Amino acid sequence: MTTFGIATALSLPISLCRSSKLNTKKGVKGGFSVFAVFGEEGGLVEKKNAWGGLFEVEDPRPRVPQCKGKFLDVNQALEVARFDIQYCDWRARQDLLTIMLLHEKVVEVLNPLARDFKSVGTMKKELAELQEELAQAHKRVHISEARVAAALDKLAYMEELVNDTLLQERGTTESDRSSLTRGTSSSSSLVTVKSKLPRKSLNVSGPVQAYHPCLKNFWYPVAFSADLKDDTMIPIDCFEQPWVIFRGKDGKPGCVQNTCAHRACPLDLGSVNEGRIQCPYHGWEYSTDGKCEKMPSTRLLNVKIKSLPCFEQGGMIWIWPGTDPPTANLPSLEPPPGFQIHAEIVMELPVEHGLLLDNLLDLAHAPFTHTSTFAKGWSVPSLVKFLTPASGLQGYWDPYPIDMEFRPPCMVLSTIGISKPGKLEGQNTQQCSTHLHQLHVCLPSSRNKTRLLYRMSLDFAPMLKQVPFVHLLWRYFAEKVLNEDLRLVVGQQDRMINGANVWNWPVSYDKLGVRYRLWRETVEQGAKTLPFSRAK
Repeated sequence: MTTFGIATALSLPISLCRSSKLNTKKGVKGGFSVFAVFGEEGGLVEKKNAWGGLFEVEDPRPRVPQCKGKFLDVNQALEVARFDIQYCDWRARQDLLTIMLLHEKVVEVLNPLARDFKSVGTMKKELAELQEELAQAHKRVHISEARVAAALDKLAYMEELVNDTLLQERGTTESDRSSLTRGTSSSSSLVTVKSKLPRKSLNVSGPVQAYHPCLKNFWYPVAFSADLKDDTMIPIDCFEQPWVIFRGKDGKPGCVQNTCAHRACPLDLGSVNEGRIQCPYHGWEYSTDGKCEKMPSTRLLNVKIKSLPCFEQGGMIWIWPGTDPPTANLPSLEPPPGFQIHAEIVMELPVEHGLLLDNLLDLAHAPFTHTSTFAKGWSVPSLVKFLTPASGLQGYWDPYPIDMEFRPPCMVLSTIGISKPGKLEGQNTQQCSTHLHQLHVCLPSSRNKTRLLYRMSLDFAPMLKQVPFVHLLWRYFAEKVLNEDLRLVVGQQDRMINGANVWNWPVSYDKLGVRYRLWRETVEQGAKTLPFSRAK
């Protein structure tokens, strides 16, 4: 038997075309043309739908974990929770498919040409039955939505339990722990951390305390090599001490106290002459090791100001502000192979460096905070996770194709998989064709000030480097993104100083930020074996 159907557009029951010409043969003015489509019975239900790929999902029920009557550990419980979400997703797709097929049946019943074959009473009866089926289908969809929400809540709860376990097990065993050396090299003396930190005791509140001396015993990047010319100097603050960097006669950088030994005049107000920095007050000149080599208008005295170990590597100037002997090797912060550096930007920010690191190590805030910059148009995921080894300070974000690492003492490295400017794609960075690599260095200038060094590298579009003034464009975008964060972090800092705990209730996607805080607290306790670390 052949049925007579009507070609429809979306939800319209019939396709009508109004004629604008006078039909002189029929004597009909402004009539309608009706286009009919013939097909086999059931063709509307069985036809290939443009959305078919949405429903071609394997039924997960045959793969259900066999755990009835068993006691599950945290990881097994997580697998069960993930299966719940997979099943709910499959069930919701089947319910939606049912609604779409019922909709097509309604269109078929409402076909005006079908009135030649059905009475009005029959059509009303069919529509009533379809209306009841649609109501049941919509009810099942709402039930599926509730199941998905419950499953997501369960999964988030399970991941919080895992997070709790990581917090509570800090320092309780010596197994499966990587030893982090100062400056990322080996250390001969190891001290085990024995204390526990329950979840709610991660307390970061009150005025920022003076920096612990152990936090200074690392190599810190303080400037980009390209910014330090032979006849220039760069003043910096590091751990609330003023320093100035300049190049000596041999072209190598040096870092000395930014205070003249004579009358405490800031040396950065002066100039660099023949590899020596000259005080603008009385012309005293100092070499990169801090020794005064010139005293105009008086006898040369044996005077020396404090200097710090200073080296240049990977396009950056590094200093060692601690009292321990510096390690022999400096960390590498160069972009991965295949990347070219497109921008190097330095900013002075009015926030404590730990709060800024907390912000940089958190991606879950992006669709709420960065709505006018890089995350404009991002949807809010049902669940954001940071996946990382049991011991480590690096991992990757899900569902975002972004790899991220905290590298002690104050660096954040991230690689972002992109397809078009401002767009994210793929499930992980390896599946993306082009990438952006970022380096953020958060130098602790003082207890309420951070010197931020930002480097951006790309593995595509090398011609962008040749565009005139493109560095100004990069800086504009960087400052715009950062300003979206700053208004929040400055507010956090104000409340923290007044007693609020900025880590009052960590959740699963806070994992990397929590591990940074645990790393820092362990260092400040003087321990050299850390709960979450890896040597570089």
